[in-house]
Amino acid sequence: MNCRFVSGLLTLLGALSAIQFASAAERAAYLVYIGTYTGPKSKGIYAYRLDAKSGALESLGLAAETLSPSFLAIHPKEKFLYAANEVETLAGKRSGAVSSFSIDPKSGKLTFLNQQPSGGAGPCHLSVDHSGQFVFVANYGGGSIASYPIKSDGSLGEAASFIQHKGSSVNRQRQEGPHAHCIAADPGNKLILAADLGLDKILVYKLDAASGRLTENDPPFGSLPTGSGPRHFSFTSNGKFCYVINEIKSTLTAFAYDRSSGDLKELQTVSTLPPDADPKKNSTAEIEVHPSGKFVYGSNRGHDSIAVFSIDSKSGKLTLVQHQLTGGKVPRSFGIDPSGRFLLAANQDSDNVVVFRIDPRSGQLTASGQEGHVGSPVCVKFVTIK
Repeated sequence: MNCRFVSGLLTLLGALSAIQFASAAERAAYLVYIGTYTGPKSKGIYAYRLDAKSGALESLGLAAETLSPSFLAIHPKEKFLYAANEVETLAGKRSGAVSSFSIDPKSGKLTFLNQQPSGGAGPCHLSVDHSGQFVFVANYGGGSIASYPIKSDGSLGEAASFIQHKGSSVNRQRQEGPHAHCIAADPGNKLILAADLGLDKILVYKLDAASGRLTENDPPFGSLPTGSGPRHFSFTSNGKFCYVINEIKSTLTAFAYDRSSGDLKELQTVSTLPPDADPKKNSTAEIEVHPSGKFVYGSNRGHDSIAVFSIDSKSGKLTLVQHQLTGGKVPRSFGIDPSGRFLLAANQDSDNVVVFRIDPRSGQLTASGQEGHVGSPVCVKFVTIK
């Protein structure tokens, strides 16, 4: 068969596939769930409907009343939502909570299923493994992590494992002890990584696929430059690279990742700030790799911006693309919709969620003119509804 014909056919098929994907994305709509710190302006988790073509946000109101759901996670089947209730005490013990809810895709309302103690104070992050069988939680105040089995009805069983981190690092104010800040499965779903701000480490654990029990991996961790304060991380979908955003130093570290061993090899550390910004007046928060795997985004609190970087697909190294102001104060979190067309920035101190368009070629952000208003928004998660 003529090589030029084959090449042309493959190009045409690729173009048609891209058109079909874009068309499907334009027809899609998403539920957007906003986690908050509760208080005078907020009572729990709020819901919006996002039009994936226009970026328009429609408020659906309070989805569930629950105490300080500062981080949310969606089950892979998109039928259940889990929330980390970031409190210091629960039933008289030093522990936060993890709550489970079922999702009504029509109204966006959440129905409470059950709650388990997180095992440590101040749970600030949680995730669901890729199989949808387990929930993992990171306790910032307690410096610990835990795992929970998910029952068939979406509710949580008792903790399958609890691990207390130990140690400290160079910053006496922020790193006097362990502060687990993020926990999630790698793309292969056999290893669980946990970022600990107080230890300057990404700890690696083996996951027992039957019980959800976590045990120390060999190697047991990857190290960050001292004083970095690793907060959150995000993988490329192929699992080759892992990107860590460092809260204390306002930096972003790229790692090469070995899915078979869990080994993390540092490639590069770059600032999330422009040269004229003062790192002492800033702390970073969220990080997310774009669905295309071409870009990575990180939020700056203080500079109040999203730093945009392009990813070299071969080396994994980063090149700065843009600093985009978030249209509010203290962007603690943001979310990229599944189609990769929009980024929603949650500005904690200005009580607004701002919608930005993402340029698919450059990764650059531009304000869409759309925004929602929620008290103390601190997490953004999506559910596809059509």
